[in-house]
Order: sequence, then C-alpha cells, then structure tokens
Amino acid sequence: MFRMKRFMQRFWILLHVCLSTIIGKICMFFFPGTVKSYLLKHREKSGMGDNNPTFVYENWGPTFFSFSYLLFVLKVKWKRLEDEAFQGSSAPNTPVADLNGKMHRILDFMQGK
Repeated sequence: MFRMKRFMQRFWILLHVCLSTIIGKICMFFFPGTVKSYLLKHREKSGMGDNNPTFVYENWGPTFFSFSYLLFVLKVKWKRLEDEAFQGSSAPNTPVADLNGKMHRILDFMQGK
C-alpha cells in the first residue's frame, strides 16, 4: 500500500515537471523576451539581485527548461518525498551537516533510545 502511494506520488511529480518543462520550453521559443523578463524579475525577488555582475542571464537563462533542468528538479522533488513523515511509517533519515561540514544522517546521532 505504502509503495503504491509512493509510486503514484512520484508519477504525478514526473508528469507535473515534464509538462512544466515542455510548456516553459515552448514559451522560451515563442516568447523569449517575456520569459527573460520574468526570470530576471524572479531572480531579483529571490534575493539574488545584482551581487555578482558576471552572473548574467545569457549564462544561466538558456539552461531553464532543459533536460538537465528537468532531471535536477525531479531529483529534488523526489528527494523531498523521502524527507516527509507519514503516520504509521518510519521516520525519515534526513541528511544533516555538522559544524565541520561533514555529512551525517539524523539517525546516526541516535544512541540507545
């Protein structure tokens, strides 16, 4: 039952990301100026601003809605599914970094109880 639910969640994420990527690619083809303007405005709102003048749209803009973009978004969204806790199932073993930057998992810190 749980595996089927996980499969369906992954399937819907795959469908959503694929459709979003296809629509984005079509918009970039037919309306490149509008997409560029939107992405630049979103970049400013996200706090990235103009802190790095060498970080120009021509370097990163065309990578949006590419196959690499699709795979990255799928990886992130599917990983987030693993970090969710559901009643009646085991707790997620989320990765964490210590103060030295070494990666661990939360359950690595469990001792005894």
